[in-house]
Amino acid sequence: MSQHPYAFQDSFDGGSLDCGNGLLLLIRKHIDPLRPGQLLEILSAEASVADDLPSWCRLTGNALVSTLQGEERQSFLVCKGPFDPSRVSVASEERPPMPLTQEVTEVTIPDSLPEPAPAPKIEPLSVMGVGSWPRPPWLLRALHERLEGRLSNEEFDVAAQDSVRLAIQSQERAGVDVVTDGEQRRDNYASFVGGLLDNCQLIPLTDLLPYVDHPEEFKQELDSLDVPASEVRHPAVFGPLGRSRPLAVHEVEFARTLTDRPIKVALPGPYLLVRTMWMECISDRAYADREALAKDVVRVLREELHHLLAAGAALVQFDEPVLTEVAHGAQGDGGRSFMCGALGERGETQQELEFATDLLCQVMRGLPADRLALHVCRGNWSRDESVALSGDYAPLLNLLERVPAETLVLELCTPRAGDESLLRSLPETKRIGVGVVNQKHARIESVDEIGAKVLRAIHLFGADRVLLNPDCGFATFADNPITAADVAERKLAAMVEASRRLRKG
Repeated sequence: MSQHPYAFQDSFDGGSLDCGNGLLLLIRKHIDPLRPGQLLEILSAEASVADDLPSWCRLTGNALVSTLQGEERQSFLVCKGPFDPSRVSVASEERPPMPLTQEVTEVTIPDSLPEPAPAPKIEPLSVMGVGSWPRPPWLLRALHERLEGRLSNEEFDVAAQDSVRLAIQSQERAGVDVVTDGEQRRDNYASFVGGLLDNCQLIPLTDLLPYVDHPEEFKQELDSLDVPASEVRHPAVFGPLGRSRPLAVHEVEFARTLTDRPIKVALPGPYLLVRTMWMECISDRAYADREALAKDVVRVLREELHHLLAAGAALVQFDEPVLTEVAHGAQGDGGRSFMCGALGERGETQQELEFATDLLCQVMRGLPADRLALHVCRGNWSRDESVALSGDYAPLLNLLERVPAETLVLELCTPRAGDESLLRSLPETKRIGVGVVNQKHARIESVDEIGAKVLRAIHLFGADRVLLNPDCGFATFADNPITAADVAERKLAAMVEASRRLRKG
C-alpha cells in the first residue's frame, strides 16, 4: 500500500468491522466534525467494505476519492460531500492512522429513584401545545454544528436557552394554560435521546438506507414526503443502554425559571423507541432480540420519568404516533415504514399492540396517573394530508383504556382521525386532549369553528374531561417545521379565546 494522492484531515482504522456491524458508526463519528470538502481516510481489514462503502457514499452524498489495496488491509479516502480537487492539498508524506474503537460505556443502574414533587394542577378546558415549536434559523445552525461536533454542548445551550425564552414567550402571549419548552434543544421529537443515552449514537437517516428494503425507492419516498433524510438523525445502539445524564429534566428545570404556568414535557414512548432503535445488523450486536432491548428502554424511560416528576413537571407526555401505523399501515416488505422515524420491523397487528401496551404500562406503573399523558397521531412529517395515515381509533381503544395515563392527547381535528364518538367507551377517568386545530394548515381556524369542536367534545365526554390542543406539534422535525411560529401563536390564541368563551358559559 502506498499513499493517497491527497492529504486527509482525519484517519481511523476500522479493523475487521463491516458496514453493517459498526463501521458506519465509526465513519460517522469521524466525518461529522469535518467541513464539507475535507477528506477522511478509512482503513479496513474487512473485504466486504470495498463493495459496501461506494454504495454508502453514493446514498449519503459523499465522494469516494481514492482506494488503496494492501496485503492485510485496504485504505479508502472519502470526501465529505462532493469532491473538488482544487480545494484540497496534495499529499506530502504518509502519516500514521488514528485508531479508534467503539468504546462501550459501563451502565450504572441507580439503587433508588426520586419521588414526585408537587406540581400545578391542570384545569378542565386548559389549552396547551403538543410539544414542539418552530426553531429560529440561528438555532438550527447551532443544532447542526453541535450534532457534527463543531460546537460544544455549553455553547449550544446558550443559544438553546435564548430560543426557549422566545418559544415560551410566544405561548404566554397566546394565553395558553400549560407551556412546553418547544423542544428547542432536540433535532426531532424522538431520536434526540440517541445523542444522550449511553452506548447510543445519532447518525443521519441516509446512513441507514442500505438496511431498508429497496433503498433507492425509499430515498425517493422520503424526498417526496418533505423529509430531509440527510438532516434527520436516527439512533443507533451499539451497547447496553444507560441513562448517565438526563433526557429532558434540564428542559423542565430551565423552563421553570421562565414561567409560573404548569409545564408539560414530551418524551418518545417505549414502543416508538424500540421500533426506532431495533435495526438488524446494528443493535443486534448489543441485544439478542428487540425484547431484550425493550427491557432497557423501559428502564431508562422510567428513570427519566421519576426525575421529571420530581423536577415539577405537571404533565409528562409519551409520544406514540407509530401506533396508528400498526393499526392502519401496510405490513408488507417486512413492515418497515418511515412513520415518524420508526424503521424497525413489526409483527402482526394485535401482537404489536399488546407489546406496546405492556411497555407503556411498565414505564408508568405506580406513578401519578393524573400527571401522565399519551399522544397519538397519524404522522407529522409533511403538510400534505394525502401522505399521512387515515383510520379511526377503534383498533386502539383497548390500549387507550389500559394505559395508566389519565390524559390522552389525540389528533381529532383532521378527518383522517375518524369519528371521535368512538372514544365515548373510554373510562370516565380519562381526560381527552382534543385536537381542535390542524397544525398542517396555515389557515387560522376561527374561534367559532374551534368552539363548535369543543362543544361537541363536551357533549361526548363532559367538560371536566376535555382539554384543548393542536392535532400534533408545530415542528416535529427541527429542519422541517410544519407551521411558521407566527401561525402557531395565532392558532393557540384562537384556541385560548374559544376556551375562555366556553368557561364563561
